[in-house]
Amino acid sequence: LTRNLWRGNQRDLARAKNAKKQGNDKGKKADDGMSAAARKLRDAEIMQQKQKKASDPKPGDEKAK
Repeated sequence: LTRNLWRGNQRDLARAKNAKKQGNDKGKKADDGMSAAARKLRDAEIMQQKQKKASDPKPGDEKAK
C-alpha cells in the first residue's frame, strides 16, 4: 500500500495520456469510403498530374531551348 502512495498519480496520468494518444491514432488512417480499385485510380490520376507538371518546361528554363 505504501508503494502506491509513493508513485502518486503518475500511473493514472500515463494511462490517460496513452488513452488520448490511442484515440488520435485511429484518425490518421482515414477511411474515405472508396474501394481499393477506386482509390488506385484516383492515386494514379494524381501521380499523372504531378508528372505532367514536373515535365512541363518553365518559362525561364534554358534546357527547353
